[in-house]
Amino acid sequence: MGNLPVRIPVLALWSAPRSRSTAFARMMTERGDHTVVHEPFSQVVDFGTAQVGDRVAHSERDVLTALPAVAAQRPVFFKDTTDFHYPELLADREFLASATHTFIIRDPAAAIASHHALKPGLGRDEIGIARLYEIFAATQAATGVTPVVIESDDLLDRPADTVRAYCSAVGIPFLPRALSWEPGMRPEWRATSRWHTSTSRTAGFRRGTGSGVATVAADPVLRAYRDYHQPYYEKLRAVALRP
Repeated sequence: MGNLPVRIPVLALWSAPRSRSTAFARMMTERGDHTVVHEPFSQVVDFGTAQVGDRVAHSERDVLTALPAVAAQRPVFFKDTTDFHYPELLADREFLASATHTFIIRDPAAAIASHHALKPGLGRDEIGIARLYEIFAATQAATGVTPVVIESDDLLDRPADTVRAYCSAVGIPFLPRALSWEPGMRPEWRATSRWHTSTSRTAGFRRGTGSGVATVAADPVLRAYRDYHQPYYEKLRAVALRP
């Protein structure tokens, strides 16, 4: 496979929207041992700029440059969502190989129901599970190693075991104190605050009420979306950690 780039202290969590990645990032903030960057790739696509540590990125390429630069001073954790497509990321084999890319998944019907409730005009590709698998596959091809995947239901049902397994897999210490936090809207969430309202009300990993799965099954458009993304979810689920 040739020589891989030197590993950089960048830890990524990729997620389709509404898959509880914000709660995971909130836990990483509570740890206090990483600079936590909120959705830099999606923010440059959506808003034209993104804050990456003490830097401002204006493009996908800027983000790819800024993350390792910030990590040279302190380990970086970023989470991002795949409602957008990131061609420069997919083409950057060095970044795919040198950062640690991990993935969180959620049952497609539940994720679609939650997404559709916030965005009724939701399109098929915005659901993001196929794009999530695309990044997973690109990372696997660049490293020759199967990336870490966690199931968000495990995170809610067995938070300590799931986070412990994740930490062990990526080589960071497990810090039980980070499993709880003070509720509130984080400053970095404000540009997209309506997407993070439920997480802002939590003090730890917890399950909400109702999944909306029946709504998706009853709607032919949403059901077709689910059927499109289900195989990609199943591929990721097959390699997920089993805490």
